[in-house]
Amino acid sequence: MKEVLRHTHGRSPRIPAQVLHYIGLMNHRTGARSYSSGTLVLAGVIMASTLLSACYVGSGDESSLLRGDEASARGDLDAALAEYRLAVRRGADDAPALARVAHTYAQMGRIDEAGDFYHQAVEQDPGFADQAVSDMVRLARAARDRDDLFGLASAMETAMSFRPGITMQDMALPLARHYLRSGEYATSLPYFQAAIAGMDGDTIPEVVFEAASAYDEVGDCRRALLYYEQYRALVRRYQRSEVDWKIGSCSLRLARALRGAGEDEEALANIERTISLGEPRSDQAEAYFQMGEILSDLGRCEEAMDAYLQVRRADQTGTSARVELAQWRYDQFRFAGPSGGALGVGC
Repeated sequence: MKEVLRHTHGRSPRIPAQVLHYIGLMNHRTGARSYSSGTLVLAGVIMASTLLSACYVGSGDESSLLRGDEASARGDLDAALAEYRLAVRRGADDAPALARVAHTYAQMGRIDEAGDFYHQAVEQDPGFADQAVSDMVRLARAARDRDDLFGLASAMETAMSFRPGITMQDMALPLARHYLRSGEYATSLPYFQAAIAGMDGDTIPEVVFEAASAYDEVGDCRRALLYYEQYRALVRRYQRSEVDWKIGSCSLRLARALRGAGEDEEALANIERTISLGEPRSDQAEAYFQMGEILSDLGRCEEAMDAYLQVRRADQTGTSARVELAQWRYDQFRFAGPSGGALGVGC
């Protein structure tokens, strides 16, 4: 009996066999002289229960993990998760236990819960980061295959929280389009860049246009124009009306910014692009006026006067304040001359 208790205290995995052996030994010694066989069996069961209970008290977390592993091995994820969660509640909150919970959630397709437990596990042991990334990428691909763009984005964001900068070429375009449609334009940009870089010369025009639109939305017209012009070169003439409007509008906005920074030559080139395309039509009068201002600053007075004259022609109303101001500028050059106090710096 002392031997059994010693192994019980030491949590020996052979205790059940030793208990049964002890019961058999007692039965052999007493026979039927003092106890009936039924009484002995009952006593044995009670003793076995008591000893087994003693065995597992204080190590319930370990037994829960073991039962969870067995359930996971036979594909019973609900049972495995219940056992792993039980182990964590009982105090097995070390990294391996937390990672078991996280991985089980991942197998069940529950992205947020898996991410939460992986973060706890990695905080204790960074070595689990690779497993976390692997599970999250798998979940991201599964979400992509069922057209769940929110799930795709969530899984990849979690993966990147463990490995910043990670990009998966096969998921770059779905992620880029998801963020574009969600209004997260800046977030979409690196994915568009990765998607276009991975096309290896077989560029899809629609993707280039979407990338341009994302740059346009964040106010980066310089880069947006590069993609807009690339898209324009890829499509037929009758398909260019929308992109011509985009190029004209972005060029005018960029010209204003460049002029404010003193980059008159580059500003003029962008204004000329807006005018050459004739789009947006509602901005043509403003484009000619800005051209006159830039030419005046550059000291090209006669060209500036020609630009001011075009404002009335391009203005759709013919009576706007811009038309009157352009006429006043023109008259300054015509009657006062370049040295007669015209507002332009160069003229």
